[in-house]
Parts: sequence; C-alpha cells; structure tokens
Amino acid sequence: MKLVWFRNDLRLADNPALRHACAGDEPVAALFIISPTQWRQHKMAPIRQRFMLAQVDVLGRELAALGIPLHLLRVETFAEVPVALAGLCREQGVTQLYANQAIEIDEQRRDHAVSAALAEQAVSCHWLNGCCVLPPGRVLTGSGEMFKVFTPFSRAWLKALDEEGFVIHRAPARRGEPLPWLPLAEREWVDEALGELMADPRWPVGEAEALRRLNDFLEQAVLDYGETRDFPAIAGTSVLSPYLAAGIISPRQCVAALQQRLGYRPQSKAQPGFVWLNELIWREFYRHLLVLIPTLSMNRPFKQETAALPWSWDPDAFAAWCEGRTGYPIVDAAMRCLNTTGWMHNRLRMIVASFLTKDLHIHWRLGEDYFMSRLIDGDLAANNGGWQWAAGTGADAAPYFRVFNPTTQGQRFDPQGEFIRTWVTELADIPAAYVHQPHDWLRLKGRQDYPAPMVDHAVARVRAIEMFRSLEK
Repeated sequence: MKLVWFRNDLRLADNPALRHACAGDEPVAALFIISPTQWRQHKMAPIRQRFMLAQVDVLGRELAALGIPLHLLRVETFAEVPVALAGLCREQGVTQLYANQAIEIDEQRRDHAVSAALAEQAVSCHWLNGCCVLPPGRVLTGSGEMFKVFTPFSRAWLKALDEEGFVIHRAPARRGEPLPWLPLAEREWVDEALGELMADPRWPVGEAEALRRLNDFLEQAVLDYGETRDFPAIAGTSVLSPYLAAGIISPRQCVAALQQRLGYRPQSKAQPGFVWLNELIWREFYRHLLVLIPTLSMNRPFKQETAALPWSWDPDAFAAWCEGRTGYPIVDAAMRCLNTTGWMHNRLRMIVASFLTKDLHIHWRLGEDYFMSRLIDGDLAANNGGWQWAAGTGADAAPYFRVFNPTTQGQRFDPQGEFIRTWVTELADIPAAYVHQPHDWLRLKGRQDYPAPMVDHAVARVRAIEMFRSLEK
C-alpha cells in the first residue's frame, strides 16, 4: 500500500506526490492530518482553517470517486505526528509514503521525525517538490549561494526555467470502484475542534473555481495588470493567493496558463504578462529563502544587524493599527477590510506594514503575526518576506530610508477614495477632495467620529531613519 500525505497541496492535478504514488498498480490511500493546537500556535487564521478544511472535504469526495480513500487523523501538535502516522501505516499495511516537501522549519523537523519513525518499520518516504516551479536550492549564484536580492534571482530563475522546462500532470485516473465519503460537517470530532466548517461564500473552494479565476484573470486583466494592480478599488489582480496558499492550484499551472494565453513566456518588463509572472517569481524567491535560511522561520531578521533595532511594543498603538483607528484613511480602510474579509490587496499590505514599522516604529513581528491570524492566504514565506521588506530588515536592494507616506499613497492609488469610503463608514459622505485628509472637513462639520492622526508622518519618518542609522555607529 502507498500512502499520499496531503498538506498545503490540496489538489489532484499537478500534484507530484499523488502522481508518483499512483504510478503502478499497487493500492493507494491518502491522508490529511488536522492539528488544531499546532495551527493555533502558528497563528493560522480561523478563516484559513475553514477554507482549507472545506477544500479537504471536496478533495476527499473527489479521491473517493477515484477509488482512493482519504484518511483523516486529528493530531494536536506536530510532535505527536510520527507516532500517529506510524500507527496508521501499520494498520493499513503501508510500505511507501509520498508527500510534497514542506518549507517551514517546524514542518521540516516534523517530516524528519516521520522519516525516522517510519524507517523503523521499513516504510520508505518520498519527499517531492510540489510548492515551487523550481525546487528550492535550484536557483543559486555562480558561487553556489542563495541570491539575496530579487532582481538577479528573477533573471537566474527565468534562465533555469528555460533550461529545464516543466510538465503539468493531469489528475490520476480512477483506480477502483468509487468509495463512500462522509462529509466533514457530519464528523463530530472535526466540528468540535474547529467550529463551523462551511466555507466563506466569498471564497468558494475547488480546483475548478481556482482554474476559473485564473482563466478569467488571464482573459480579462493580465495585459493591464502592470497598470491596474496597485489600485484596490479596481478588480485588477488575480485574487488567487488563497488557492495558491492551500495548494488548490499550483504555481506551475499558473505559469503554464500564462504561456498558453500569450503564446510565449515573457522575459522582461517590456513584454505583456511579465509583471504578473514576476509576482509569481517573488513568491518563489521567498519560498527558496525560507528553505535555505531556516532562521527566517524563527522570528529572526534576514539582515542580522537589524535585530538590535529599538522597536516599540506599544500595545495601545498596535491595537489602534489592528482595528483601523490610526486616523490615516487608507491604513484604516485596509485594516478594516482585512478584519472583515480575511484578505488584503498587495499594495495595501505594503502601506499598512510600512505604517506600523516606520510610522509607529512597532516591531514587524507583531504585524507578521497579526496578518497570519487574519489572512485566508496566510503563508509564512510570503508573509515574512513582505513584512521584512517593508520593515527594512529583509532581502531588499533598496536602503532602509524607503518610508511610505500613507497620505500620498492613498491619493495615488485610491484617488477618488472609493476604497476608503467602502470600509471607513465614518467617511462615506466625505467629498473626494477631502477623503485622504479629512480632519479639517470633519471639524467644519462639527464631527468627531473619526480619530485624529496617531502620529505626524514627517516626524515619524525622521525617527525611523534615525533608528536604522544608529546601527551604523
């Protein structure tokens, strides 16, 4: 018996672990492990847990239709997984385990412990690359080191992809008679652990839904992506990040679909489609970094010298940021959108992260954890990479004095205030001319229902730069 262990790769198509397990005629079973305590320790957002389990439900039904049973184990923490998995393998007569490689340090340690435990009962483990187009460690400098700046990594990644190519594998064929599947909502122990399992209607699950979103984006928006992607009031992005984070669609499928849509693989900014491809390469960059620099999974900065920065941990200021009460409309709108929907536009993620770290001088780790606790697309590599980029502690060619001005960012990317008025209801009736700096208008109207700015941005910017310059002394 072969066993496929599904993790953040909840799909049938282009799944290396599933494909390799289904080679040959030996019986195949599947596994998903529910670890509520570990998920909470990793700050996994409840909306992401529900989204993931809704997809597990779909996956279990689809596997059952192929004659492949999906076993569910509830194991509270990673430390308990090796023993529980070894027991399942003994019970089912498993001789080979297949899984796609994990990139986070706790998950890698868990997998090493699983390999050791299963080796004692002669079960061989096969770990495959299912999370990246090119496996971590493939894109290195001429001296065999990881790229520390994105642009040369991007060039090397494109060159390596041209040399190696890739293949998209279809879902496996049916392997036996269809099997019954008991929905997760009818399993009391699952419902007790995680509460309401229904997926958010804003985020339908299923591989067909992920592919529909991908194809709609490629047909309607990819050619204008470079011009529209920064405007949160415009539907200019793919909104695929939750599906990529859960592995409902693979990055290889995204690259292949882009090539098919354009008839070529773009190689530079001058070519349509390249800007979106470059975002996929950013995703690869952060995942490769996480594997090759394990301390990134341990709350350590990429630039080690920045560990000495005198960050603030002010709980009141942090709470105001979390709740969207900063007095800066674009920041507040973005945070309220996150708290309501579980998702935030990428430009807004940069704005609010810069505000927390460079205006409030609060440690990026607090923002990173808060995002993970709210985001439906919470992904350690991308989230950590983005936060450290904004904080000036990460892999970035730009110097530390990049500080976003929240007012001018709002004026530039939400010029009429459409996004702001949607989420900051206190400003729903404000004229566009005042929406980014509403306080004078509100005073004239005798209103005090929106907070004054927490900080003077110009003063806070100088303080942020001084913090970093102090490291050079």
